[in-house]
Amino acid sequence: MNENNALAVAFKKTKHQVVGHGFRNIQVLKEALMNSDGQQESDIYGKGKIIEDFQKKMAEYLGKEEAVFFPSGTMAQQITLRIWCDKKGLTKVAYHPLCHIEIHEEDGLKELHHIESVLLADKSRLIQFEDVVNMGEDIACLLLELPQREIGGQLPDFETLESISAYCHEKGIKLHLDGARLFEILPYYKKSAAEICKLFDSVYVSFYKGIGGLAGAILAGDKDFTEESKVWKRRYGGDLISLYPYMISADYYFNKRINKMKQYHEEALELAGLFNQCHAISTKPLEPVSNMFHVHFDGPKEKLESTLIAIYKETGIGLTGYLREISEDACFYEVSIGDQYGNIPKEGLRKVFQMLDESMRELKE
Repeated sequence: MNENNALAVAFKKTKHQVVGHGFRNIQVLKEALMNSDGQQESDIYGKGKIIEDFQKKMAEYLGKEEAVFFPSGTMAQQITLRIWCDKKGLTKVAYHPLCHIEIHEEDGLKELHHIESVLLADKSRLIQFEDVVNMGEDIACLLLELPQREIGGQLPDFETLESISAYCHEKGIKLHLDGARLFEILPYYKKSAAEICKLFDSVYVSFYKGIGGLAGAILAGDKDFTEESKVWKRRYGGDLISLYPYMISADYYFNKRINKMKQYHEEALELAGLFNQCHAISTKPLEPVSNMFHVHFDGPKEKLESTLIAIYKETGIGLTGYLREISEDACFYEVSIGDQYGNIPKEGLRKVFQMLDESMRELKE
């Protein structure tokens, strides 16, 4: 067993885990189905009351004319950019260098649709209004990810979003929101989902991240856009015979957790504060703007794994099951706060950070 697996095993054996809603097991689906009407008819190839009701509910919540349920966000967003490119007759779009489409989808947009990407800003910071204005490229669509996950879940201020939206509208550029974690940022902006989505021509949201459902996504926009997206969903093979297990879990956990996002954000702020009090540890951003952030350790990955395993065994509390190496002397991991955090005994959590701080001081001596 290598050290990385050892950390994951030790994390799974802990009584309490600080992050998320719990392990992704069959119980996630069983809980969602428990109170469902077993006689309700399923959806069939994207049609039926169960899917249409959920799509209507989400369209209203996001303040859009219509919404379409997709099995994955990857599918939904590639289709979105293809639609906007076709409408303008220009196969070029812009987004952040660490956009999911650019680094996690095996060049699907380029290989399947021959769409070129213009990368705005550098990897270490957010896209700003000046980046858009000074782009120097003609594009069909600009994609903004809120929050920007790969740099710790950072967010631009709302005035910047308004400026970018107005500029895109003026220049005939479609603006798309990668809102995989849209629900999680509402407390920070102090805006409704509809108020944020109003700035965008199309919006994607996920149901397995902060919501904690099985899988699935909603793509929302005006009727012409969503009707065309349905055609592309069929072309992609996204119209499974039935999608109801995903929709039932999405609806159940949406109802259960949508009003907890402020709590998750406050708990993220509390947890980040505990990390930032430790020697040679910092969070990015320093004060989280949603329920997620990155924890950076000034120390070798292998030694940090051993340290964390020892803490887990002593306290029964797990912080993470993995670390990612930045260099020989630095590593990090991502935090996403969910239902688990509120169940952690405070005294136990204090002991975790006391041990972590002491271990980091010894490591740096």
